Amino acid sequence: MEGITCCVKSCEKPLDQSYWDLQYQSETTGWDLGTISPPIKAYVDQLKDTTISVLIPGCGNTYEAEYLLEKGFTNITVIDIAPTLVEKLKEKFKNTNAIRIIQGDFFEHKGSYDLILEQTFFCALPPQMRQKYVWKMHQLLSKNGKKAGLLFNRSFEVSPPFGGSKTEYEQLFSEAFHFKILETSYNSVTPRAQSELFFVFEKKPEVIVQCFALSGITCSNCTKTVLQKIGAIPEVINAQINSTFTDLIVMSTNEISLGQLKEVLAYEPEYSIALVD
Repeated sequence: MEGITCCVKSCEKPLDQSYWDLQYQSETTGWDLGTISPPIKAYVDQLKDTTISVLIPGCGNTYEAEYLLEKGFTNITVIDIAPTLVEKLKEKFKNTNAIRIIQGDFFEHKGSYDLILEQTFFCALPPQMRQKYVWKMHQLLSKNGKKAGLLFNRSFEVSPPFGGSKTEYEQLFSEAFHFKILETSYNSVTPRAQSELFFVFEKKPEVIVQCFALSGITCSNCTKTVLQKIGAIPEVINAQINSTFTDLIVMSTNEISLGQLKEVLAYEPEYSIALVD
């Protein structure tokens, strides 16, 4: 992102497959550094086990996967929603079996990974998807799996990218992950200096994270009441509802049944809830 400004076309359109595919068709990829980000390179350099399973979601031109391959890693999966990009990647990596390339929706992906690398995927998602992101990351990581990479520590006048803050990330991730590192990146590229946080989060295997689709909730006051009622369930550690009142994630010591949550919401006939799996 040269100068860290808006660098995509058709910002008014939904951020769907067509939207992102257009960016690659038109080669409007101002976020692309042309190489692996220095903080992620330094992190990869200290990894010892080259057999671990690694996932790179929203991979883009995936210089990270290319570097992992150079370092001898043998179990790399990359996923992106843009067909134009994926076809280029398949051609680029056609001579190796160490990289699995998937064209599809990250939130529908199934698997188990020891490490998930984050590089400009989180900031490309609309903020209302952040709770769902937490759930999916926790779901895809192995028992003691880690997610590592970069998050923006600033806001933007035009998006994407969508910014955030350390305080927000602490509230968002802390109940589902152990924070190994969350600090200002000292070795970011110059245009992003002092605006990135480098992080390493380790999955809390003792915590169950579930995602539910909501309808009928229309305001923050309703959200507050719903969260208070869900928080009163003994096994619940934390619950969060996204900014558009459509996604609920519940973090708990034991699985919370859909029936339990339906009972909690039964006081308001307009509310409905369904499990996302």
